[in-house]
Amino acid sequence: MKPFDRCPTCGGDLVEREVEKLLRGGSHVAVMKVRAEVCLGCGERLYSQETVKRFEEIRGKLEREEVSAMQPLGRSFQVS
Repeated sequence: MKPFDRCPTCGGDLVEREVEKLLRGGSHVAVMKVRAEVCLGCGERLYSQETVKRFEEIRGKLEREEVSAMQPLGRSFQVS
């Protein structure tokens, strides 16, 4: 059973989709593809509890610079 039948933000319809999530920890950024319920009205994303726990684990690893098991995707730049 899904926790929400409709978007809690706008009341729109929810559909399950694969989305990309950017996770930041310290000076590092990771990109993950995950399943989420996405609102067709406002774009709000709802993640499962397991997915949110995984986000927290990865953010912790990024902050501790435990990135050796992660695949590099390129370089990031800050623009002023």
